[in-house]
Amino acid sequence: MFKLIDVFVAFILVGVLVLAGRSIRKRVGFFRALYLPDSIVAGGLALLLGPGVVGAIAGDGSPFAAGIFPEAVQQVWKQSPSVFINIVFATLFLGDQIPSPKDIWRQASPQVAFGQILAWGQYVVGILLTLLILTPLFNVHPSAGALIEVAFEGGHGTAAAMQTTFQDIGFESGGDLALAMATVGIVSGIVIGTFLISWGKFTGRVKVGDADAIVVTPEELEKELDLDLEEAPEIRLTRAKMMREMLIDPLSLNFGLVGLAVVIGWLIQQGLVWFERIAFSVGDKGGLLSHIPLFPMTVIGGIIVQVWLLRTNRSYLISRPLVKRIGGVALDVTVVTALATISLSAIGANLPAFIGLSLIGITWNLFAFLVLAPRIIPNFWFERGIGDVGQSMGVTSTGLLLLRMVDPGNQSAALESFAYKQLLFEPIVGGGLFTAIAPILIHKFGPIATLGLTGGLLVFWLVFGFYNFKQIRRRR
Repeated sequence: MFKLIDVFVAFILVGVLVLAGRSIRKRVGFFRALYLPDSIVAGGLALLLGPGVVGAIAGDGSPFAAGIFPEAVQQVWKQSPSVFINIVFATLFLGDQIPSPKDIWRQASPQVAFGQILAWGQYVVGILLTLLILTPLFNVHPSAGALIEVAFEGGHGTAAAMQTTFQDIGFESGGDLALAMATVGIVSGIVIGTFLISWGKFTGRVKVGDADAIVVTPEELEKELDLDLEEAPEIRLTRAKMMREMLIDPLSLNFGLVGLAVVIGWLIQQGLVWFERIAFSVGDKGGLLSHIPLFPMTVIGGIIVQVWLLRTNRSYLISRPLVKRIGGVALDVTVVTALATISLSAIGANLPAFIGLSLIGITWNLFAFLVLAPRIIPNFWFERGIGDVGQSMGVTSTGLLLLRMVDPGNQSAALESFAYKQLLFEPIVGGGLFTAIAPILIHKFGPIATLGLTGGLLVFWLVFGFYNFKQIRRRR
């Protein structure tokens, strides 16, 4: 157990680590070239200074056998990712304008199809590898088949959030493997994506832009998805008036609305568990829905709060930039504390799974981009597809970075399609509801049944993608 002062010290240390991570990234060209976020560098530094590296070097009996951080601080960090990730997901759509489904579909249907193909394919190849090789030969838990999508599509935040789920189903090393694979994904996404862009320019597949002169910062990347979602002047005027009359800090007000989204998500989660318990007579831990984590429900909570604000003409109460800052801080805390508490011994004990799943995940993404994207995306397939590949191997900002590198002037309109796609993508996969329940499905119903489900969805999106491609070409 730990005291409140331990929590205070733990998060003060997170802040110091982030500053140290930023300083290191600015001074190490390799980290800058990979556009690694400061939080990942900070988390890596904390891992090195923890029991896995410094503690192992110091040895038993040394004052530093558990690393340089107190045990109470490490206990706080271990519990932090599954808590703070709920704030991250609650802020995804809170404060955003939500376009109509018709507008989204008209512009982004090829992107939606290609993104879904990437995600469901990651399940298919992961489950196949686990079913045919990893489980029979290395006794790896069958739910390892979900790790590629959790780590590559979901990224560090989702990987951290899933640690409790993996523990509940008896796959204790799953969270550590997912975090390590997420690091592989973000590094390989930048490296391979940059190589693909150079190759695309050389072979004439890139039709627009000049990638050589692009200069971009992570701060600029964070603004990209909001380019076409600017607020009306009257909303900004009303908000400014409200701020002058308010006796509360605007950040506190927005944090309160984020908290409301989390509460609504929790009520939805508990309602589903109650329904399953009554309808199917399952115990507290026996049902499928009881294992679903809170974070995908907070996405729904955020959408509900946003729709309520829009319907009641109270959208001036919330500021998208402030909400993004809240989500950004929560994500930094999630990433730093998750990486700081990775068990290196768990990764070493599951090295075949770590290497095999990472390699086959990268191979699938490359195959989908080079072979399927030209047959799914009718216009500017390279420019539009590279963003999805970046996202499917790292995080959303990786996809945006590659988009900016290949098309700095947004001549292909890939940025808008990428942004709209997220509204029909993230609630389901890439950290959405199915991402949260996939390991549970494999554990409850077996890998073959889950392979049948994900394989069927992959076939559906392939058929739709090819059909939609022909329809768009025919209308031109």
